Amino acid sequence: MTLYQKNQVTLNEFLQIRENTEELLEYIDGFIYMSPSPSIRHQRISRKLLVQLDRFLEGKPCEVFSAPIDIELKNDEMDGTKIVIPDLSVICDKEGFTDAKYVGVPSLIIEILSPSNQSHDLITKLNIYMTYGVKEYWIVNPILQSITVYTLNDEDMYEQHDMKTEIGQIHSSFLEEFCIELKELFSEK
Repeated sequence: MTLYQKNQVTLNEFLQIRENTEELLEYIDGFIYMSPSPSIRHQRISRKLLVQLDRFLEGKPCEVFSAPIDIELKNDEMDGTKIVIPDLSVICDKEGFTDAKYVGVPSLIIEILSPSNQSHDLITKLNIYMTYGVKEYWIVNPILQSITVYTLNDEDMYEQHDMKTEIGQIHSSFLEEFCIELKELFSEK
């Protein structure tokens, strides 16, 4: 994740910039970040997760969305505007949908690391998602073939719920009974 430009901009300036580019841009506290184009491996992992989550959520009140979808994080306790584009989002509160984006807090967010965005997803976004109250945050690392699952505890802080590398199943705390087989997820098919 790289800065699109070094200067802070207003939300209106950001929206004007977005209208004139095909780049995937996020807006965090006045700064614009540009997402890298996803690799083929990234896309395969995203597709597999999307399909499994979609099947699991069939008939349930939550819905899964894949990038690009703008998520304007908003809750009653936080100031500032943050517009992010998570790789996958599970949204259970449907009141925040507009024609162009979702305004609110997804219940679960999954980010798939790319070499150029690791610190952004591991530090910046982890702290933002925790602060805004995303109940569960998954970080998928294709290079290490690992998944780390963070869940909010009683003090609204993330704690590691599960972590697996290469083999085994990773389990969701928020979506009871949902699990992923790592070997299948990271296979090249």
